[in-house]
Amino acid sequence: QVRLVESGGGLVQAGASLRLSCLPSGRTFSRAILAWFRQAPGKEREFVARIWWAAVGTAYADSVKGRFTISMNAAKNAMFLHMNSLKLEDTGVYYCAAGNRYSSNIDDFPDWGRGTQVTVST
Repeated sequence: QVRLVESGGGLVQAGASLRLSCLPSGRTFSRAILAWFRQAPGKEREFVARIWWAAVGTAYADSVKGRFTISMNAAKNAMFLHMNSLKLEDTGVYYCAAGNRYSSNIDDFPDWGRGTQVTVST
């Protein structure tokens, strides 16, 4: 059974940084695509960033480009989202997801974690 566990969320002030972690288990991820999505209150879940397990390619939503960095530590079986210059609009629940398509489409990711809350305040 695939399991994705997120951690690292919290309450921070605008302009601060956070690092989210995702620890996947339960299957072979050597060809998987791992991604972060987020969902703000009252809004649909949206794509944030994705990475090949082999870390040979990354992609970002326009809203986070230049501020967020997705990375992988295959030896530690972990994926990270480094978030800098956080804005109020970055507030939401951040979910780790796994799939087999290099896609930003939520439907291409069958496996999900439970999410970690990120709250950015003034």
